[in-house]
Amino acid sequence: MFAIINLDDERSLDRMEWTDDGQLLAITSTKGNLYVYLTSLPMLAATQQTRIAHLTSLLEVTIEDNIQQPGPDTEQPATISVDVEPSYLGLGPYHLAVGMNNRAWFYLLGDNVHHGYSGGLEQLKDREYLGTVHSIKLNADYAAAHFEDKIQLHMHLSVIKNQIEGETSGTTDERESKLFPDKDVNQTHITCHDMTQEFLIFGTDNGGLYYFYIEDWQYVNEFRHSYGVRKLFPDPSGTRLVFIDEKKDGYVYNPVNDLLVEVPDFSPYIKGVLWEMWALDRGVFIAYDEEKIYTYMYSKEHVMGTRCDLVGTTKLPYGQIPIMLHNGEVTLQTQSGKLVTIALDTHSYLFIDTIEGKTTKEERASLNSCLDQCIALKRWKDGWIFCQQLNAKEYWLKLGYASFKCLDIDFAIRVFREQGDVGMVASLMQIRHLEDRNLLSGYLAMYLGEFNLAQDLFLASSKPLSALEMRRDLLHWDSALQLAKALAPEQIPYISKEYAQQLEFTGDYMTALAHYEKGITRQEIDKDHDEVCAAGVARMSIRMGDIRRGVGMASKMPSRVLKKECASILESMKQWQEAALLYEQGGFYDKAASVYIRSKNWTKVGELLHHITSPKIHIQYAKAKEADGRYKEAAEAYKQAKDWDNVIRINLEFLQNPEEAVKIVREVQSVEGAKMVARFFQKLNDYGSAIQFLVMSKCNDEAFQLAQQHNQMEIYADIIGPDATPEDYQSIALFFENEKNHFLSGKFFLLSGQFNRAMKHFLRCDGENSQAIELAIETVGRANDDQLTHELVNFLMGDTDGVPKDAKYLFRLYMALKQWREAGRTAIIIAREEQSAGNYRNAHDVLFSMYQELKQQKIKIPTEMANNLMILHSYILVKIHVKRGDHLKGARMLIRVANNISKFPSHIVPILTSTVIECHRAGLKNSSFSYAAMLMRPEYRNQIDLKYKKKIESIVRKPDKTEEEEPCTPCPYCGFQLAETELLCPECKGNIPYCIITGRHLVKEDMSACPSCDFPAIFSEYIRLMETEENCPMCSEKVIKQNLQKVSDTHKYLNPEEGITE
Repeated sequence: MFAIINLDDERSLDRMEWTDDGQLLAITSTKGNLYVYLTSLPMLAATQQTRIAHLTSLLEVTIEDNIQQPGPDTEQPATISVDVEPSYLGLGPYHLAVGMNNRAWFYLLGDNVHHGYSGGLEQLKDREYLGTVHSIKLNADYAAAHFEDKIQLHMHLSVIKNQIEGETSGTTDERESKLFPDKDVNQTHITCHDMTQEFLIFGTDNGGLYYFYIEDWQYVNEFRHSYGVRKLFPDPSGTRLVFIDEKKDGYVYNPVNDLLVEVPDFSPYIKGVLWEMWALDRGVFIAYDEEKIYTYMYSKEHVMGTRCDLVGTTKLPYGQIPIMLHNGEVTLQTQSGKLVTIALDTHSYLFIDTIEGKTTKEERASLNSCLDQCIALKRWKDGWIFCQQLNAKEYWLKLGYASFKCLDIDFAIRVFREQGDVGMVASLMQIRHLEDRNLLSGYLAMYLGEFNLAQDLFLASSKPLSALEMRRDLLHWDSALQLAKALAPEQIPYISKEYAQQLEFTGDYMTALAHYEKGITRQEIDKDHDEVCAAGVARMSIRMGDIRRGVGMASKMPSRVLKKECASILESMKQWQEAALLYEQGGFYDKAASVYIRSKNWTKVGELLHHITSPKIHIQYAKAKEADGRYKEAAEAYKQAKDWDNVIRINLEFLQNPEEAVKIVREVQSVEGAKMVARFFQKLNDYGSAIQFLVMSKCNDEAFQLAQQHNQMEIYADIIGPDATPEDYQSIALFFENEKNHFLSGKFFLLSGQFNRAMKHFLRCDGENSQAIELAIETVGRANDDQLTHELVNFLMGDTDGVPKDAKYLFRLYMALKQWREAGRTAIIIAREEQSAGNYRNAHDVLFSMYQELKQQKIKIPTEMANNLMILHSYILVKIHVKRGDHLKGARMLIRVANNISKFPSHIVPILTSTVIECHRAGLKNSSFSYAAMLMRPEYRNQIDLKYKKKIESIVRKPDKTEEEEPCTPCPYCGFQLAETELLCPECKGNIPYCIITGRHLVKEDMSACPSCDFPAIFSEYIRLMETEENCPMCSEKVIKQNLQKVSDTHKYLNPEEGITE
């Protein structure tokens, strides 16, 4: 229900009637009164930029700008009363036109009108036209009225008046008015028109679109469409225009380049089109019918070319007409004469209060929808904000690809840089400065994978060769060849080669052969290229069955790789002889021999044998020779193949050469070969050798049984060695136990870990059996058992059998038990006995080994042991110095030994004699006299060697007591100068370590040490000794001169007692 009308003064109604258009309702009463009601106003409106003139009553027009923000300078609505009910309106920057039928009234809009005062309106002279006016359009200077298929263009009266008053020159009567169509456009009927500030634009029933440039008063553009133009809607500048033809299809026309783009999904019921008035959204326009508003985006620059896309639809309220679009808001005129605005659904993101804090799935879907709107409307900066909120790579990529599709390269670079896509940023940076839009779009289309489009764009650009480069990079060889024929014929051979390689890979050998042949240039500069093509021809010829041609070409060409490839193809075709020939020519002897073997050509295989490295081929050849009974050649071939088992078999079974078989088994440790050799020796009753090879072949059980059967257990025990298990040792021990062989039984019980049984057998051995005692000591050391230790000590002391054993065994026992102090005391005793017996080197070695062991265990060295080792070492140094001819050093050491002559009871006279002789040679006459006088004592005199007796007697009879004092060197502790061979400092009372080279005391600034035993020495003397000697005098180990270095930290050598236990 629209409304209820109450007639209070009437009792009853007579008649009621509507006008045909439903606008007026007439009612008569029984009293004779007539009532007329207006139910809806005519929906008339005109716009100029954002200003709207619309009918608010039958005789009232209102001008307003509802886009401006409220403020003191905001233009207020102005109401204008008119004399007649208008049927059309026109609004310009400074004028308003109101008209009906063939007459129009013009009003000049003064400044007051802009502030809402109708008093500022000046009515100009009205104007009559030659027919009923359908519509009228105004700009600042002119009006254009459309009537009866014609247009009257004329200047506003106010403009004419101003020109007259200002006496403006150049204005003629011709420019005041013009009727269209004129003589330039004959036999056409104008169907629609519009006017911008510069142009009058009209369309005709035969499809013509005309641009009349008012400034120059002439046509500047004409376009012919296939069908008649019914309506047209230019944007404010006139550079883009939407028109509807007789088929009710919509198009966007660009007069600059006559480019026509069809509007997609265009409804046949479209009533009108409005362009976006917001300056930053110039490509957007809407079309509307009675139910919906359709939003479109016109993109002049796009990778796909100029295009128009449907963005979305919005429901249109019933009975309302859109009259203006601004920033996503549509101003509608209602039937009551009011204006309302609605927001387009395609711009809904503009009206969201906030986007922050939206994290749910539904909210993110909403943000994604808003991002899609921004992309569709090309509002990149708004899209950036939504991408920051969504913060996911897929949304950034969507925005980036959309922006560079629209050729906004700088923004796309910004997006991809944000995502760290270095490759895309680098690619876009390379093309961002291209001015050729086709070339730029071609690269972008290529990045998008639209290769056909990219090719078309490249060909239309200033660099058509880019299309060829793209196809080559994409391996689209058919397309590349077609392009090369037109753009770069010189590239055809190179493309043919690459195409042929691809065809060869895919198996199209016939086509590949043709392209390889096309690729040959026969130019010296392309020698490498031609060789590749010729190689391809050779391979393809073989594959196509022309083997003679292919083999001939491959043989003539120097490439080993080609020969191998062709031979491989021939081998797959079972062309053995040709394949082997090419392998051989290419130096692939293993492959050649393999193919010759397939063809049973053993003669050729034999010729190539010295080149072959493959064991498999040698084995095949060896089997063939063995089958022919040529065993020597077969054995040699097996040897080349390192098939030792077969070499052993041939030598044993056919060549009767067991020596070679045994030699091979020992060298390669072959298990199977050892078994074969063992069986061979068993046949010859050589059980010892058989056992040896059975053990080598890991057949320990068989070897044990064989040894047991033939009484060869000792051989078996020697052979089995360290590889045996405790069970193996136990079996051997039990065997010898049964044989009453206590030593071997104990030995193998020891190896099996049964220490009690081992000790029992060792103690049953002969008391003089040193090996048994040594193993008993080892048993005690490994068992760490007090009872076993007690038993062995009793045995060594003679408590068991009444025969005390050598003290050295007790020493070794203490060493095995790691009882270092007892071992040290025993070592001193042993050394004293050895020394008394004259075995000075043995005594030295016993003391040295014990000294090292105690030092390693960080146990204090007994003074007696250290002193005895020093005296014995001084005696050993005598021989070294005398041998080197250094008699002074030898004499000094002999004086030290002679001063301790009681420790050398077996050689008192010889040592004293040597001391006299060496001191005399060294010029130590007084020392020589002193020891000569000692020799003249009755107990020694008769023991003097006759060789030296007279000499010694003369030294005593004619004494010469002249002797230089011994040189002094500083004490390493306190620096006091004392004699070189003195080892006790009289100043600090310190015992100074001695040099193992000279026997002198150490010098702190010139100290070294033996790399093996770590005993200290004087560095310079050690180096001098190494010129004639190789071994250390102390440990007898070999010393490399280059390994000797001065000791920087002498503390551990001068203070060896630190860190040791008492």
